[in-house]
Amino acid sequence: MVNYQFTEETICAPATIPGTGAISIIRVSGKEALTLTDRIIRVNGVPLAETEGYRLRYGTVLESDGAVLDNVVVSVFRAPHSYTGENSVEISCHASRYIVNAIMAQLIAAGARVAAPGEFTRRAFMNGKMDLAQAEAVADVIASQSAASHHVAMNQLKGGFSKELKGLREQLLKMTSLLELELDFSEEDVEFASREELEMLVDNALSHIGRLVDTFRRGNAIKNGIPVAIVGATNTGKSTLLNALLGEDRAIVSDIAGTTRDTIEETLDIDGVMFRFIDTAGIRETDEVVERIGIERTFRKMGEAAIVLGMTDVTRGEDAVVADAEYILGKVPAGSRLVFLVNKCDEMDDCAFLEEKPDIDSHIASNKNVNTYNNIVSLVNNNGVSAPIIPISAKKSLGISTLTSKLAEIGHEITGGTDETLVTNARHYEALANAATALKRVKTGLG
Repeated sequence: MVNYQFTEETICAPATIPGTGAISIIRVSGKEALTLTDRIIRVNGVPLAETEGYRLRYGTVLESDGAVLDNVVVSVFRAPHSYTGENSVEISCHASRYIVNAIMAQLIAAGARVAAPGEFTRRAFMNGKMDLAQAEAVADVIASQSAASHHVAMNQLKGGFSKELKGLREQLLKMTSLLELELDFSEEDVEFASREELEMLVDNALSHIGRLVDTFRRGNAIKNGIPVAIVGATNTGKSTLLNALLGEDRAIVSDIAGTTRDTIEETLDIDGVMFRFIDTAGIRETDEVVERIGIERTFRKMGEAAIVLGMTDVTRGEDAVVADAEYILGKVPAGSRLVFLVNKCDEMDDCAFLEEKPDIDSHIASNKNVNTYNNIVSLVNNNGVSAPIIPISAKKSLGISTLTSKLAEIGHEITGGTDETLVTNARHYEALANAATALKRVKTGLG
């Protein structure tokens, strides 16, 4: 384990993954970063140790036998104007694993050591280049996979969450200072703050914390993807739908009931919002132990989902379709959104698709024989299921665009504006919740 006490050591590490592109970058940071790099890279003219900051220098790295290992470009950053706040260089070389490892070996031989995971950002935090919340946001920016998650992470990296905490801290400091004054002069006939004023400060702080805590569900959904559970009876096409959405054969599809025994999760970006689709085991009565466990997990995933795609298919008959809708609606957790999908419409004569009109809605509107589908919609709505009902053919990928448009609409409603400060970190959420609990005790004491 690295001893972080020796913060003046010069550290080095690849900043990119070797072999994944044409160029790799090796970062070196520390008091001797420029001097150590000079030992392994030949540059014409002024050495790196005498080069001004924000300059690029062209150089050559040699192997032990004098042969050219690689031609590189070195970016020079001088303290405190660098990511870490220390003297730093970034060596841009070709992305060969051999070249990267050889340069790393030469840097270590020159006196640097390999950086521990996250040590560059840790040094940035220790040197006051960013606070802890911003340091944690670095990983979120790197891991962001959608426009929404990127906006939230960048807002935190720029200090949005820190600004919220600073305002909250000022409120709490004012409250504690007034309390301390009251305690110090408790025997004097002097009142520095009324109980009403103190209670108002506590209420304002609780309101501020409550607003931040309430954003965690939304922030977590943006960061990790809005959870979408695909549920329904066996053989209604849930796995086929997942494959159609992803555009690849991710889930096993079979005519045998109960093929899916466990949940399968995949993410998909739709209109700048990340969704986490969860294919679940088909719901039915079964004595098979493994399948029953899968069904139990289906209900658990439904409880965690922000959106539930309830699936049935027209070949099951009108009564079964309505029963499916009622059953799924009864299982959807409060606060979750339900979209009801009627699959396999291509298998019915009165709901057949025209090849020149692959859009389901426009076709159904122009089809004279729509009795079955209309009956299903009427029966489902009359039985209290007010969710959107979308006919699809997952097998032929028809109606998928209608579904993704609806998901994008709901996704934007769930995520809302991404410019506001959202809590996305579980540790931050827990700390805020604990602070709220402590403040409620203070309020009780004041009362």
